[in-house]
Amino acid sequence: MERRGRQGDAPAAGEPGPGLEAAQQALAALVPPLRFAVKDGFVGAARLKGFGELARGAIARARAAGAPDTPALQRLAVEADGFDALPLDGRRAALTRIAGGLSALIPVPDELREVARLGRTELGKSRRIAPAAPTSPTARSTPAAPSTPAAPSTPAARTPTPTPTATPSSSSSSSSSSSATPSATPSATTTVSPPPAPEPWTEAPPPRSPEERAARRKRLATALAELPRVHPATRAQLEERGRTTVEQALEFFPKAYQDRTHVRRVAELRAGDEGIVLGTVKHVRVQRMRNGRPLLKVGVADASGALELVFFNPPPWRLRQFAAGEGLLCSGKVTEGFGRRLQMSQPEVEKLTAGDSASFGRVVPIYAGPADYQHPALRRLVKRLVDEHAPLVVDDLPPEVRARRELLSRAEALHDAHFPPPGTDLALAAERATPAFRRLVFEELFFLQLALALRRRGVRTEPGIAFDASPAVIARALELLPFLLTGAQARALDEIARDMARPEPMNRLLQGDVGSGKTAVAFAAMMVAVRSGHQAALMVPTELLAEQHARTLAGWLAGTGVEVALVAAASRGKGQKETRARVADGTARIAVGTHALLEQDVAFDRLGLVVVDEQHRFGVLQRAKLISKGRRPDVLVMTATPIPRTLALAFYGDLDQSKIGELPPGRTPVATRVYGDSQRRAAYDVARRELEAGQQVYVVYPLVAESEKTDLADATTGAEELRRVFAGHEVGLLHGKMKGDEKQAVMDRFRSGALRVLVATTVIEVGVDVPNASVMIVEHAERFGLSQLHQLRGRVGRGASRSHCLLIAHFKRVGDEARERLHAMEETQDGFEIARVDLRIRGPGELLGTRQSGQKLFEVADLYRDEAILEEAREDAFALVEADPELRRAEHRPAAEALGERWSGRLSLAQIG
Repeated sequence: MERRGRQGDAPAAGEPGPGLEAAQQALAALVPPLRFAVKDGFVGAARLKGFGELARGAIARARAAGAPDTPALQRLAVEADGFDALPLDGRRAALTRIAGGLSALIPVPDELREVARLGRTELGKSRRIAPAAPTSPTARSTPAAPSTPAAPSTPAARTPTPTPTATPSSSSSSSSSSSATPSATPSATTTVSPPPAPEPWTEAPPPRSPEERAARRKRLATALAELPRVHPATRAQLEERGRTTVEQALEFFPKAYQDRTHVRRVAELRAGDEGIVLGTVKHVRVQRMRNGRPLLKVGVADASGALELVFFNPPPWRLRQFAAGEGLLCSGKVTEGFGRRLQMSQPEVEKLTAGDSASFGRVVPIYAGPADYQHPALRRLVKRLVDEHAPLVVDDLPPEVRARRELLSRAEALHDAHFPPPGTDLALAAERATPAFRRLVFEELFFLQLALALRRRGVRTEPGIAFDASPAVIARALELLPFLLTGAQARALDEIARDMARPEPMNRLLQGDVGSGKTAVAFAAMMVAVRSGHQAALMVPTELLAEQHARTLAGWLAGTGVEVALVAAASRGKGQKETRARVADGTARIAVGTHALLEQDVAFDRLGLVVVDEQHRFGVLQRAKLISKGRRPDVLVMTATPIPRTLALAFYGDLDQSKIGELPPGRTPVATRVYGDSQRRAAYDVARRELEAGQQVYVVYPLVAESEKTDLADATTGAEELRRVFAGHEVGLLHGKMKGDEKQAVMDRFRSGALRVLVATTVIEVGVDVPNASVMIVEHAERFGLSQLHQLRGRVGRGASRSHCLLIAHFKRVGDEARERLHAMEETQDGFEIARVDLRIRGPGELLGTRQSGQKLFEVADLYRDEAILEEAREDAFALVEADPELRRAEHRPAAEALGERWSGRLSLAQIG
């Protein structure tokens, strides 16, 4: 009952054997009270009466029905024993673990799946899984884990996993690979011994000197091509996936696992079972299918019965693989063939040979990519690497960190990640929530945080500008605004002002949802710099946004004598030469522009503050280039695309962070609805009603013009069609290929109300502010990312009228991810929640623009899943840098070496802020 299906909530068909249905029915009695208890944030937990007693009774009935006493069932019994006496907080935690344990035994409904996932993860984090009781006289138990996880001073022997438990019989007979020899009866068989117990695994003592560490690292960097006795085809399976060295191969972790410690007799198998049998080859027959291709049938028998292995279209080597009389281990799904004869189609097989098996008698790994028949050879190679090279890995984590977090050694973690100890919860292992993966996840996040901590300390030790950010200066700046700041804006400005007053460079990230008022906060910060005799630069991603910001700032500063310069591309003519000259001599105190600010001939007199809006549109080198135009100015980077906390900690951890978590008064909620392509008339009806009420409409298309390469709708064609749909209302067209003055003219007409419908591409994604626009229609919404859709929705809802975001999707082309994005848009307007969903769907690599870098950001860590581990790793890394800023202590030297060698390539991907 321990095995589960694809989503981890249902047992694999037939796996547990007899009594499954009755046992499941007994445990299913726990589902209704669990659903009641966890609903709406565990509101029912306090009212749950006698649940522990109910659970104990259900477990007893399940055991009586024949449920095997698995670790999951044992854990469930432990939770049930003390449940009724727990306080409310304890009940919530226990119910989470119970849901996790129950989901390993029976299918659970959708309402419990998220709680169950958290419970399984918590069980994996909290302790090492206890080894299962040996199933064979030859099995040996695993020794207790050492009391401290610090690096061992003597080799630590690892206990072998159990051997197969059955000892079937077979007889010796002769048969050629293509002869049709009749099957021998089971009674004519003789005993075949199971394979020997897996050999103990031993971790080497820690290296005693820097030279020994260097020698071990060099060995781990050995190319797989240089290893002796490695088949080229097997090696290629790793090399094709970018795993060219021993260390890279050791970090090619499994996607799933199978427990092959229990061998069953043929007579115990039923159609639909996934089983393992140990028997003797009785016959080998080659037949032809109707299409003329070969069909290989191999008869296998033990003392209880016979089974036929079927291989469709086998390669030539498979036809020569088997001979009568050989002992064979077979694993696969059992089906019923002609005459109700039991079969295994395309099974995984291994001959009984001397030595430790990589594929039987243990929990075995299943890797992503290779075909089923390639797995045995790949497992053998990985097991060889684990046995010969993993014991020598250098443990780069400082010993005090390992001890504090109770982490396995790196060598032990690598071993257990590939070949888990007996009794391991296979679902937890597949979810990478076992102690082995906890260690590897922690290590990955620790070194990322260590790099950020060192970078942050380096910035803070540089001399900066101490601005006059007194309350009087702040008050003078705020008097220029035509509105009062919200509480969230005021708090963010207070944090920025404190940084600017210090004599060290500010490095701060300002997050705020679309329309939350980040520009007003940035304006006040720029005025602090200006009133202190310095200049400020505001860099934005598009010319439209630059023009709007320049116009807004100039309006707020009217009559103050503070000049705002709009820096556009040098190709814009003579006016730009004059503008750049006024920035260079200090006449213009605030410069607003796009990438044009980075051009070589743009210089500043006394640049004191750099503000980067929509910072994810700019690389770190671009930001650094602008910063270099001043003498270590303060830096404020802003984003209206909220960043999940884990992503912010992982990749902007060297920046102090401020958040504007509320919208200014007057912003109205936006009703969001998804329409199919066939429902577009209903969407147009909504827009028409708004137009007749005096409001305005945006319609966004993914393309500027029609393309032969795709049949996506385009803005140019769409504008012509919409002039007919919305007859009587003027329709305008705006896209990025238009000249700057043309775009400005269209936007001016839309702002004035002369244009009622604006058809555009995503050029209006950020910065466009027209309060009278109340409808946003997005064509081919399935082709846009969540952050883009959220930004586009932010263009409406800026006035007092109720606003609408209408997403038109072509569902025939919509995959699961696109459907999830569209559903998230309908469900919430919270940008931070949308960002969390985006992180879960796309992962950090795509969100940060590094997916095409050729290197994964993380091998094992998952920022959505591992937030708690990230917090721990950050705390330890920053504390380490605080205590030993240069990492000079002997116990910290391995970490310093690893940071510069093993982690340098991957950590460079974090330099994107």
